Formats: sequence, structure tokens, C-alpha cells
Amino acid sequence: MTMIRPFLTALALACALPATAAPLAVETLGQAQSPSQQPPMPIGSYAKGCAAGLVQLPETGPTWQAMRLSRNRNYGQPVLVDYLQQLSVAATQIGWRGLYIGDMSQPRGGPMTSGHASHQIGLDADIWMLPPDRLDLSRKQRENISSIPVRSADQRSVTRNWTPRHHALLRAAASDARVDRIFVAAAVKIEMCKTATRKDTAWLQKIRPVAGHDTHFHVRLKCPKGATLCKTQTPTVDDLSKGGNGCDDTLTWWVTDYLNPPKPGKKPQEPAPRTRHPREYTMADLPAQCAAVLSAP
Repeated sequence: MTMIRPFLTALALACALPATAAPLAVETLGQAQSPSQQPPMPIGSYAKGCAAGLVQLPETGPTWQAMRLSRNRNYGQPVLVDYLQQLSVAATQIGWRGLYIGDMSQPRGGPMTSGHASHQIGLDADIWMLPPDRLDLSRKQRENISSIPVRSADQRSVTRNWTPRHHALLRAAASDARVDRIFVAAAVKIEMCKTATRKDTAWLQKIRPVAGHDTHFHVRLKCPKGATLCKTQTPTVDDLSKGGNGCDDTLTWWVTDYLNPPKPGKKPQEPAPRTRHPREYTMADLPAQCAAVLSAP
């Protein structure tokens, strides 16, 4: 209850405002330059929420560098910052010098002014597939350097950039109990499934194929213990108790229906209803507690 108390006043404030008066969240939360001085709390869901009391991942550490600093997106829940620092140390144990860390969250979370639909509650982070050559890049160099693609142009296989060390890094990343899932290019999941065994199941099921992840992998942590305002994500892969690791679905659906969709039948299909992008959300669309995050010092 003590974690919720700072947000209670937001409910009355949000209810007092008509929905039409609420500004776009990207114009308010998205423009905040510093975290709120509140107890850490992920609020809402990964793609519809905000974050209180985030901490900044230091721009440079002994085994990592935060990239694209101009975006001001190197903030996360304390558990995420701890996780990334520990994973960067693990990277040195597989032969990398450390990690290049991409987008995490904005200082107060919420919808971003560009890019991601998720990364809103301080529990998501992108990690570059590029093994660092050095960890003393200047701010300007971090804006200009790019990661490397690890999948082919036809999306069916990995490239020569993919190495056993990438596999080992993803295994280390997914083996942490704090991780809910990790998004990768479909070709990466397919490649990892080719060598999967029953012993791989406990971590391999967390590796999920999602379009747009050819140069980085996206780590998503579970809601931390005691984070009562955090909305847990529903599991989406076959049951671990049955030995599921997502490989059967991956190797069939991604190389058939997704990459080579079946031709539509004679009956015209109804167009899918348009869904609003998070950049269209107003503050009224987000959890009521986000008003307190926005107004907090």
C-alpha cells in the first residue's frame, strides 16, 4: 500500500478532467526530461502506461555503453538497470567486451515520440547485436555508429554476423528468472530451434519471434514483486510443463503463413479494424496514476 499512496490523488484529478481536455501523452510524458521523485513503480501495461521513480542507466560503465543518448531513453525500473549491468558482465564471460544498450524508457515512461509502441513502464530494453569493439565512444560516435543485422534479406535465415556467442548471450539473457520474454528476428529463433534440446526448453521458450528485430534483441522483464500497479502479460507460447519451447509454431508459421501468406479465398475478407497507435493516446487513455507521475517533481 505504501507504494500506491503517492498516486492516489491522481485518480480524483483524472476523473475531474473531461477526456477531450487531456493532452497527448507524447506531448507531456514524452517530453519529460527527468524521472519523477517517487517510489519506483511500473504503472499499467508495457504498451499503455507510465513509470514512477525510474533510475538512469549510467551512460558508460565498465562493461556497457548506452547508445543514442540524444533520445534520453536510458531510464528503467531499478530491476532493469541491475539486470542490464549484470548481463553486460555475463557478456564478457562469453568473449564480448560488454554490451551496447539501445532504447530503454523515457524518464517517466509513457508513449514515445517516435519508434516503439511498448517500452512504457521501465521494464523493456533493446540490446544491440553488435559486439562492442570499444567502450569509450563519445556522444557523437554513439549517434553515428549502427548495429549489425543478423538475419537475411528474405528473413528465412541468419547471416554471417550471427555467431555462437550471440546464441550464448541470448541464452544468458533468457535464463535470468526476472525475464518474461525476449523478442528477436524470426530467423534467429529458427536458428536456435535447430539445435534445441529438451534441456533448452526452460529458457528457449522465452525467445519470441517478432518482426523488426534484426539488429537488436528486446528484453522484457516481468512485473517486479510488489508492483501492484503493473499489468502482467499473458503467456503466449505452449505450456512448459509439456516441454514446449515455441519451436514447432516458429518453424511452421514463420516460414509459411508469415513469409509466404496463403492466397485469399473467393470470399472477400473484412479489413481489420484500425487500432490506435500509442502516440495517439491522451493522458486520459493511460492509467489514472500517470497524472501523478506527470505532475510530480
